[in-house]
Amino acid sequence: MKKPEQMTLIMSIVERGSGSKLVKLYAKNQVFTHIRCEGQGTATSEILDILGLGGSEKDIILSITTRTAARLLLEKLDDELRGAAPGRGIAFTMPLTAVSSLIAAFIDLKTKPESEGNGSMENQAKSSMILVTVNQGYTETVMETARKAGARGGTIIRGRWAGDESFAQASGITTLQAEKELIFIVVPTEIRSRIMDAISQTHGLRTEAGAMVTSVGVEQLVHLS
Repeated sequence: MKKPEQMTLIMSIVERGSGSKLVKLYAKNQVFTHIRCEGQGTATSEILDILGLGGSEKDIILSITTRTAARLLLEKLDDELRGAAPGRGIAFTMPLTAVSSLIAAFIDLKTKPESEGNGSMENQAKSSMILVTVNQGYTETVMETARKAGARGGTIIRGRWAGDESFAQASGITTLQAEKELIFIVVPTEIRSRIMDAISQTHGLRTEAGAMVTSVGVEQLVHLS
């Protein structure tokens, strides 16, 4: 049996209301498996205008597909499909180290890209996504620190802590707030550590903000317009 191709996660952040149309555009380009959620932008209106990202309400689309299909899609979005996306924003890819075998087999069977593309990975390692999990109500102060360290803006979704309470005890955390906000910040890789260090030192786990900071490499990134 042919081994399924390596899977990739495409994360697309667009103006609220554009998500469904974007999913249809992706389906026409061999990307079929999606999770949709809603988020809130953190950039100021001035920065939103500079970046061409529109309003602060966001649709976030998480798409799983083969690495080849993801590369071809982003190449098209940066070339022949430029302007076809139904709303301004960004789309970027992150490699997945493992995926359920059933999902991988389904995607691999359904996906039949026209070609292998040009193989270009010009954006590889140039960008990183910083993920900050912070207690609800502290997003603005964390983003202020991130901006001072070089970030332009981020996207927020809300969540709840579902981990073991022993984590707090082992980490010396006196209170572990259940309501969380997740901040996604895409930045050039050369300033990633500076931003992560600034957030950790000012708003780390033992502060009231309780920020947990991680990052993942971005392979390709395009601006949608």
